[in-house]
Amino acid sequence: MKKYTVGGTNSELEAAATKRNSAHMLPVSDWLADLPENTQLTDLVEVQFKNTRKGYYHNTQHLPLEKGVKVVVEANPGYDVGEVVLTGKLVELQIKKNKIDTSRYEIRQVLRIATDEDLNRAKEAHAREHATMIKARELAKSLGLEMKIGDVEYQGDGSKAIFFYIADGRVDFRQLIKVYAETFRIRVEMKQIGARQEAGRIGGTGPCGRELCCSTWLINFSSVGTGAARMQNISPNPQKLAGMCAKLKCCLNYEMPVYEDAAKLLPSRHTELETKDATFYFFSSDPLAGTVTYSSDPHIPANLTTLTSARAHEIIAMNRNGEKPDTLEGMRAVVNEIGYQTGHGDVTRFDKKRKPHNNNRRDRRDRK
Repeated sequence: MKKYTVGGTNSELEAAATKRNSAHMLPVSDWLADLPENTQLTDLVEVQFKNTRKGYYHNTQHLPLEKGVKVVVEANPGYDVGEVVLTGKLVELQIKKNKIDTSRYEIRQVLRIATDEDLNRAKEAHAREHATMIKARELAKSLGLEMKIGDVEYQGDGSKAIFFYIADGRVDFRQLIKVYAETFRIRVEMKQIGARQEAGRIGGTGPCGRELCCSTWLINFSSVGTGAARMQNISPNPQKLAGMCAKLKCCLNYEMPVYEDAAKLLPSRHTELETKDATFYFFSSDPLAGTVTYSSDPHIPANLTTLTSARAHEIIAMNRNGEKPDTLEGMRAVVNEIGYQTGHGDVTRFDKKRKPHNNNRRDRRDRK
């Protein structure tokens, strides 16, 4: 194995890689960390391992643990090396939030604060992960199994490896485990993950130009439906709505509460508006703008008229009282004059061709 010298270029690259991995750790803001009595409430700590894998452990030895400290924890078998990301009362709240049954979930102990020897051994074990993953994929393919090895994570002491795989159905990998154990000389654990979990472990850049939310800060995966796109008036284009995992983007849910609260102020889409001349049917709405568009035909857009929600509710109240207005009184468009704010006039100026400068006239003035 090639060794790196301290202070050299390779060490700088290695430090940069470590910094990048720490950025993919799904951090949680420990807003109770500054309170002296925080760690006295419970001895539980949350420990982060590679990418999205976390575990909960008892600090029975009352070690001075805080966020960012590398620790050695109990494992089955041997030990593992991770980083403390949460301490105190918030750990209990995380366990409750993740619906972990402590009566069935065995909470092990923190053995010690990691030494240089522990960190070096863990680094050597993690260095084998990529080559192991490539070989593991070849072995799974040779056995004809309908599965994909998405990632491999070695335990800190190098005695065990977790093989994360993706499969559409049930896979009988009993023979595969035997082959892995004989090939890699380690204890093997198979763990099935979904497409979103795979994207979170591998990482990448989204169409927004930023790193994937699932590999940086997103903690729990919430279900995303196409109703979120319809609510926000987003074009139902599968290529635009799908993320790197080929599933609906998680960010579709970010602004949904705002749209849901705004939609409560709009009239029901099943309510029709009656005028003296015609009946108007719901066509579309803009919750943030507080407007509703109606059509005189229930199936096709015809005589589209846009109203404010207040005007729509006013007409609905009139209809309930047996009254019908003459017209819907469409919303009057207001053009905002932004020239005085920016000092650059209308944005359509970019569409106008500029007249070429007459440099000859300037030259004649200079000669005079």
